[in-house]
Amino acid sequence: MERLYHRLKSAEKALDSFEQLALLKQMTDIERDAAIQRFEFSFEAAWKAAKQFFMTLKELTPHHQKES
Repeated sequence: MERLYHRLKSAEKALDSFEQLALLKQMTDIERDAAIQRFEFSFEAAWKAAKQFFMTLKELTPHHQKES
């Protein structure tokens, strides 16, 4: 569960970082490139958080035994 918390925090920080650049009205080429990189990093962090969420959910869900 702790790993999920860290993944979610990482995704949140990445999204906040991306948002700072995404809200700029006029971007230089460097700022545009940085925004693209931050978007990619944010997407990757969110993907890892979602993956960890489902792995944690699977661990917490009791497994049903097959009845014969």
